[in-house]
Amino acid sequence: MAGTALGTTTLNAAAAPPNIVYILADDLGWGDLRCYNPKSGVPTPNADRLASQAMRFTDMHSPSAVCTPTRYGIMTGRYCWRSSLKKGVLNGYSPNLIESGRMTVPDMLKSQGYYTAGLGKWHLGLGNNEKTDFAKPLRPGPATHGFDYYYGIPASLDMDPYVYFENDRTVAQPTETTPGENKPRGVFWRGGGIAPGFSVPGVLPNLTDKAVSVLQARAKTPSQPFFLYLALTAPHTPWVPEERFRGKSQAGTYGDFVAAVDDTLGRVMKALHDTGLASNTLVIFTSDNGADWKVEDKAQFPHRANADWRGEKADIWDGGHRIPFLARWPGQIKPGSVSGQLGCLTDLMATAAAITGYKLPATAAEDSFNLLPVLKGKTTKPIRDSIVHHSVDGIFSIRKGEWKLELGLGSGGFTKPAKEEPVPGGPTGQLYNLAQDPGETRNLWSERQDIVKSLSDLLLKQQAQGFSAIRPKHL
Repeated sequence: MAGTALGTTTLNAAAAPPNIVYILADDLGWGDLRCYNPKSGVPTPNADRLASQAMRFTDMHSPSAVCTPTRYGIMTGRYCWRSSLKKGVLNGYSPNLIESGRMTVPDMLKSQGYYTAGLGKWHLGLGNNEKTDFAKPLRPGPATHGFDYYYGIPASLDMDPYVYFENDRTVAQPTETTPGENKPRGVFWRGGGIAPGFSVPGVLPNLTDKAVSVLQARAKTPSQPFFLYLALTAPHTPWVPEERFRGKSQAGTYGDFVAAVDDTLGRVMKALHDTGLASNTLVIFTSDNGADWKVEDKAQFPHRANADWRGEKADIWDGGHRIPFLARWPGQIKPGSVSGQLGCLTDLMATAAAITGYKLPATAAEDSFNLLPVLKGKTTKPIRDSIVHHSVDGIFSIRKGEWKLELGLGSGGFTKPAKEEPVPGGPTGQLYNLAQDPGETRNLWSERQDIVKSLSDLLLKQQAQGFSAIRPKHL
């Protein structure tokens, strides 16, 4: 309570570099949490409690509307479309995506004396072979990209092989086969290789237990700060909540799985408090893209996983990439505060560098902006001039201020139609004024060709020059 009562007296004096716990939910929507959407059909007491102790961002975005590209952006501070992956996602056997020699967030923090641990869904490829051989060392991978310790699964929980790996070794080989599942809605995983005893429903509770264990272990060496990247596998398909969460929501199995995610958040926060680590730990809770909540789900349940934002996961519309983002740091971030700052998950690297005093080179974090002044309440001025969005089909969008340009018709993703052919003389893309039309319903492409041109030129410039963030002044 001291941070709240004393205001600026305590909101400025961090005695030591903070621990950083970054919790990334998988396909969690802006409207799933009641602290964002009071009408949510899912009880989320732990996220709501965290919001009361944190800064809640209302205009935060994932750099992509799907999994792999967002994770690349978080790890590198660089838009994934600058990499070799131009659309779609990797599979469970894909080779490593992060380029050799490219700095990652754990690389940078490790150089600043941090212990770096990662848990959960990797989905950035393993090894250099066209198809990963899980009987061999998984290098390159987390062990070569800055993590002192990593335990998790190769890709999404609906992709084979269904195995755990620890550091650069597979815990148990996928010597058995699962036929997969495809019903009811959401209980989906692909058939393929699986390790003996691997339990698909058991992954989320297992990762939660691992996170608590890591925190308990780090509490024994309080002099060394740590970074914990906890990449959850939920509420992405397969929707497999434990029995104790069944019926907890008014949004079916999906809502029950969101309740399980909220429980994981609560257990991690409790572990931080119980170990005495909470007072000097920056906790970030967010999602890799919008929710997979389709038209038929909306017809069955009143719950709106992406609130009133148009579209869903994979789409170029805001429902595909506008995400919840809560940041808690006692004594530094004002509890219960709200920020309308435009932000992107690529901003982690520049923000972490500012927190630790690291001077980023021009060859890193090309699309990462420093949010520390916002977190500390030092500014309300825009940190970003613009942001680039990207759909699963590779459709580009650029946002500047209230204007959002989308270079294509249709969703560019999962919402039908994904692509529309322009009619003669009609618009070839979409332009929306989000201040007047947050639901992206009135296409102003034809009426405001001046805005179309200026935003198109800005996007082309950022694509061509290889960066969007201001380059380091110390160079």
